[in-house]
Amino acid sequence: MRKSFLAFLFFVSGLAHGQQLSRVEINSSSQASLRSSLIEFREYLGLPNNGKVLKDIFLNLEWTKVALEKRGFLTQVITGNGVPHLFAQGKIDPNKKTILVYMQVDGQPVDSAAWNQESPYIPELMEETSGKWVPINWDFLNGKINSEWKIFARSASDSKGPAMAFLTALDILKEKGIEPSVNLKFILDFQEEISSPELAPIVAINKDLFQADGILIADGTRHFSNLPNLAFGARGIVTATIKVFGPKNNLHSGQYGNFAPNPAFQLSRLLAAMKDEDGKVLIPRFYEGVTISDADFKAMSEIPEDMVEMAHEMGFSAAEKVGRNYQEALQYPSLNIRGLKSGWTGDEVRTVIPSEALVEIDIRTVKETPNERQLALLEKFIADQGFYLIEGEEPTEEERNTFSKIALFKAKNGSEPFRADMDSDFARWLDRAMNHTFGEQYIKTRQTGGSQPMAPFINILGSPAVSVRIPNPDNNIHGPNENIRIGNYLEGIQTCLGILTQRF
Repeated sequence: MRKSFLAFLFFVSGLAHGQQLSRVEINSSSQASLRSSLIEFREYLGLPNNGKVLKDIFLNLEWTKVALEKRGFLTQVITGNGVPHLFAQGKIDPNKKTILVYMQVDGQPVDSAAWNQESPYIPELMEETSGKWVPINWDFLNGKINSEWKIFARSASDSKGPAMAFLTALDILKEKGIEPSVNLKFILDFQEEISSPELAPIVAINKDLFQADGILIADGTRHFSNLPNLAFGARGIVTATIKVFGPKNNLHSGQYGNFAPNPAFQLSRLLAAMKDEDGKVLIPRFYEGVTISDADFKAMSEIPEDMVEMAHEMGFSAAEKVGRNYQEALQYPSLNIRGLKSGWTGDEVRTVIPSEALVEIDIRTVKETPNERQLALLEKFIADQGFYLIEGEEPTEEERNTFSKIALFKAKNGSEPFRADMDSDFARWLDRAMNHTFGEQYIKTRQTGGSQPMAPFINILGSPAVSVRIPNPDNNIHGPNENIRIGNYLEGIQTCLGILTQRF
């Protein structure tokens, strides 16, 4: 009798201190919690979250603070230059590894008129009917939930959805009396979309507080295949504004055509010189330092993707030829025109020679091509094309009278690139968890194309960072009608359960 009782105590102790849930248990418990999770998710999505609006920051700060505290975590607001960040920590067991979970809370600004619903902050549950997404009543969640339904709202995918999936996994473990297999710390970022300007100083000042054996990033879209996905790196980002000046004022094209130079043509020739027809950047040394080993390319080629199919799905005939496949293309820095402006178009079009032409550019960088270097190369290239670069906002009278090609160059540094070892203890732990949860139906990518503010953690803490990709690839992040597929949300909960019960 005593032996049986001791055996029972041993079983309960093992359960409380981290039991690996079976795949069946992971599936059944995530399904059982789905409805209540989605209801709380709906509330979370209803909070406006523009990181440039302090009111929005504090609104989301309070919600997430309460959400973490009711799940047993101690919270602490850490402020940098007036911008708050939320830190949370659970019980620390010296016998366990410690994981720092990074969560993005803010979203891109919205143009409500461009959304197919009343407001991006009034979440809509929708189903696809005859090729169109139409709203359905949230009461439908009381019945059988269709994994193909989607929730449309700002930050549904980027990145409140992944954060809520993680919180739901914690709820399930608490309900089952199971402690996570690792110590957990959280850092919540309310200005990721504007490159987290205060994050690096905060990490540096609070190095001991953030110390961890690995960083888990609850952010990022899945690969085109929509398979569960671990990404071991991300490109950095820098942005630049180039303004080319023509005459002092807009001029009548009939009166002055063939006489006054048009800055739109000057800018067009400059931009055309930056890339060839295959999409390869022509700026000298732009790709310098990037090498792809045979082993790396072999691993990339094992990712299930068809370049022709991907191109046709996105609506164009053929991909650019920077890489031999999509994964290899992501290993190189990119140069993108994200906006052009000169004169007027549409109903406002008028017959003028515009006084200026403007382009907004973003460059995605990789570890081998540092941010500052790429910006310097771009600026030098503009000067080498014969442009005189002014220091003020407008050229002086003397500059206008002296130089035939005048431009303003403004640059902004953003997130630094990072890449983690795919064969570390941390990586193998995550790999085991994914394999346990999904079998062979998941992928590992060396680097994603987007950017994440992880460099301060990696450089200052010396900890590897890996992102868990949950949202569907057709989620429209940053644009109107952002969404998350409920099937992806469910698999996100399952992913987090698999990781949090896998012994590190």
